[in-house]
Amino acid sequence: MTHPMIADLEARYTTKKYDASKIISEQDLAILLEAIRLSPSSINSQPWKFIVIESEQAKERLHTTFANKFQFNQKHIKTASHTILFAYNPEYTREDYEKVVDADVANGRIAKDNRDSAFGAFAFVGLNTDEQGRNANWTKAQTYIALGNAMHAAARLGIDSTPMEGVDKQMISQEFAQELQGYECELALSVGYHLPADDYNASLPKSRLPLADVVTRI
Repeated sequence: MTHPMIADLEARYTTKKYDASKIISEQDLAILLEAIRLSPSSINSQPWKFIVIESEQAKERLHTTFANKFQFNQKHIKTASHTILFAYNPEYTREDYEKVVDADVANGRIAKDNRDSAFGAFAFVGLNTDEQGRNANWTKAQTYIALGNAMHAAARLGIDSTPMEGVDKQMISQEFAQELQGYECELALSVGYHLPADDYNASLPKSRLPLADVVTRI
C-alpha cells in the first residue's frame, strides 16, 4: 500500500539510542507541540499537561528519577533532544470542564445561550468517577490518545521517538511537583534523532500481525 500516512508508520520505530549532538529545531518542535495540543480527548475534556524537558537542568532532574527502577530508559533523558511528560488530572471536576466550555463559548463553538446545556456531556465524567472523586483511569487513558498523535506527528517531521511507560511515577511527582500541580505522570516520550551506529532497532524489519488477524469486517 502506498500512502504518505502509511509511509510514516512504516518508517516509525522505537529508538534505542539517540545522537546527543542533534537537537530538534524550534520550528519542528512548535509543530510537534501544536499537534499534541490538538489531540482529541473524551468530551474534549483535555485533562492533561505536557511538561517539555529541554534544558540541561531539567534533563538532570528527570535523569535522577530513574534512581530506583527503569534504568534502561534513563540513557534517553540526556541524549534525546527533548523528553515530554504526559501528565493527567486524577480528579477531573466540573470546574475543570467549565474551562473547556467557556473556551468553546469564546471561540464560537458553543452559543452563549447554550452554555448551561453544554454541561450535559459532563455526565460521562460522573460515570468514570469513584466515591473518592478520582477518575484517574479515565483521564490517564486520554494521554495515550495524545501519545499516539505525538508519535505520528514526530514521524511525519522525521523525528525519532521512544514512548516510555517505564518511568517512576512517585519520583517524578516529587521532583516535578511544582510543574505538575497535582497532575500525575506515568508516561513519557523522548524525541530526537537516532545514532545509526548504535541503534540496533533502526535496521530491523517492521513486524506486525497480519491485517486479517486484527481486523474483522462485518
